[in-house]
Amino acid sequence: MNKIIVGADGSEPSLLAIDWAAAEAGRRGAPLHVVYVVAPWLFDVPDDPGAAQVREQMLRDGQAIVDAAAARARDRVPGLEVTGEQTGGQPAKVLIERTRDALMLVTGPRGAGGLTGLVLGSVAMQVAAHVPCPAVIVRGAGTSGHGEIAVGVDGSPAGADAIGFAFEEAAVRGVRLRALLAWTHPASTGPGAMLPPVYDRGILAADEERLLTESLAGWRAKYPDVEVAAEAVRGRAAHVLAEASAHADLLVVGSRGRGGFTGLLLGSVGQAMLLRAHCPVAIVPGRP
Repeated sequence: MNKIIVGADGSEPSLLAIDWAAAEAGRRGAPLHVVYVVAPWLFDVPDDPGAAQVREQMLRDGQAIVDAAAARARDRVPGLEVTGEQTGGQPAKVLIERTRDALMLVTGPRGAGGLTGLVLGSVAMQVAAHVPCPAVIVRGAGTSGHGEIAVGVDGSPAGADAIGFAFEEAAVRGVRLRALLAWTHPASTGPGAMLPPVYDRGILAADEERLLTESLAGWRAKYPDVEVAAEAVRGRAAHVLAEASAHADLLVVGSRGRGGFTGLLLGSVGQAMLLRAHCPVAIVPGRP
């Protein structure tokens, strides 16, 4: 069974990530694996006995962080299968490597090494952009009890995986799904896609409503028991989704949507949500 991977470092944000990951693993019946990444030189064998003592103490402290995180997860969800490791390397790179066969990766927005006042750490941004599985960045308190999952819909092929993940989350939790498609006005997305400067707003709104309905149709059939509130909203996606996140337990977005630049690993909407969302954010990569 695929594991849920969670990054830990003893900081308050990472403890909230542990709580969220443990609850998610419990809901899905999946094992949880705690990873704490330290400087690789701690695993070298130093010639200086004094340096060896420092190294050994730091490794003991690190193992204590792993053990405490695992114990916290077991306390939150009794009977949960939890494993842990302390390893050397670059944190984002190690976490990404651990997700090759993972169900999802969970981290806090910033860790113990982050600068004071920093809204989003580099590790969170890197894993959100590069992991092959859904990456959940636990913002806010982690749990809010609104009974709703929110998902951004844009009609892109890559966005279909985000919709599927959101439906699955809503089904697992037994909560409502709010699907939002934000639109502004006609815009050119590339050569040959020039649109007229004059357009009928009613026709455009109807087109967006149709796109939303079509994007959800297959998933509604697959998850008939999930209550869905679907709405096409005139406004910028980042603003619409940030507002929705204030009333959601989880916000789900694709890593890159329609209009994104080819090769861009994390789109502007995903980046904005990592900075502005009021709840945990799941960034779901689209399959090639």
